[in-house]
Amino acid sequence: MKKHQAITADIESKIRDGHYKSGQKLPSVRQAMQIYHCSQSTITQAYTELEQRHVIYTIPQSGYYVVDRFCSDQTNRGGFNDGIDFSSASPDLHLFPYRDFQHCINKAIDTHKYNLFTYGHPQGLCSLKQALISLLADDQVFARTEQIIVTSGIHQALEIAARMPFPNQGSTVLVEQPSYDLFLRYLEREEIPVRGVARTAQGIDWQALEEAFSSGEIKFFYTMSRCQNPLGTSYSTEERRKLAKLASTYDVYIVEDDYMADLGVNRQFDPIYSYNQSSHVIYLKSFSKMIFPGLRLGVAVLPEHLVETFQSYKSYGDTSLLSQAALEVYIRNGMYQRHKQLLSKEYSSRMQALHATVKHYNEKGLVQLADTHSSMYTQFKLPLTINMDQLIKRLASKHITVAPGNPFYLSSWLKREKFLRMSVSRTPLEHIDQGIKGIMEEIQRG
Repeated sequence: MKKHQAITADIESKIRDGHYKSGQKLPSVRQAMQIYHCSQSTITQAYTELEQRHVIYTIPQSGYYVVDRFCSDQTNRGGFNDGIDFSSASPDLHLFPYRDFQHCINKAIDTHKYNLFTYGHPQGLCSLKQALISLLADDQVFARTEQIIVTSGIHQALEIAARMPFPNQGSTVLVEQPSYDLFLRYLEREEIPVRGVARTAQGIDWQALEEAFSSGEIKFFYTMSRCQNPLGTSYSTEERRKLAKLASTYDVYIVEDDYMADLGVNRQFDPIYSYNQSSHVIYLKSFSKMIFPGLRLGVAVLPEHLVETFQSYKSYGDTSLLSQAALEVYIRNGMYQRHKQLLSKEYSSRMQALHATVKHYNEKGLVQLADTHSSMYTQFKLPLTINMDQLIKRLASKHITVAPGNPFYLSSWLKREKFLRMSVSRTPLEHIDQGIKGIMEEIQRG
């Protein structure tokens, strides 16, 4: 990151944290030069960029001031009585890059003009796929443009994979238990053969997994290798290598949902895709957690021999070309990288606060918390004696929203752990203590 970009990110962070308030005058150029130990041109460039994005404004002969935002933190975030949300999987509304992306949309229209308002290619905008090659390579996912297909979010890619035939002639989808609830409901609703394998905060049942792989009935295994939802845990390097080897050994494909690739604190994380040499892994990446869910953009990186089949099930350009072109600009101009660092820092701070707060209020050891300091989610394992329905009702009366663990299992799965899926994506740092305190009080009531 260039010096002026780092300064820009730091000032934005201080504005969000309240260090610089709406309408407040920022340090003069000369003062900022001393603060950041840089040249006048670097500060001018940072301030100009902030002004272009409507974060600050200038008054001639006076200086630079923070824009008085229509939606201030006090107006939108509310207090404890307005509710504390530990249930939502969506990103924090207050962290959406509205102004940045508005600029990217305008730039995309200027660049591509009328071409954005026609039917697109089913595989996605070519210039976006070229930009994605470098972005994916940062996560050790090396692919040619022909292998990259832009989808309407990860869920569309999962639906296509579930319907399409695979070369191994398998018919059953293998899923972790617990796992992504919307995909589980889709499999059940469409009556697609599905089989579960237990995964807990301590790891996956390797014996059951290998038995399923060796059965000859599995066409692919769906897994979240990093920051699994709802557990929040990740596979170790050794485990990812082992999964890649099992896929090759038993001719079973792996659909790797790496939705948290850009938000994990641990950047030394190579996905299963990078360890598999036999082209048995489909790699999925989402942009909904990074930018905003309404963007509806995901990426599938496919082995070359699966591209044609996958494409035949997608068949038409159903993803907004305008969104794709704006994302391309967002990636190429460095905004994506900057926003990624901002969100990683924010969510990491919240999760660390949650762990510290639970440790403080969990003196009796009534709950078990998964080791998930680099995730948006963690598993809040409860005593078996807890009545989940009553607990949720009592928490709702305290304006605390939580997500029970049951929906993250297949309807037929019997060996369920009793837990809450705790998310910090919509929980401001200042609400975590009060929220956890309220939850622990209700759990202690039994």
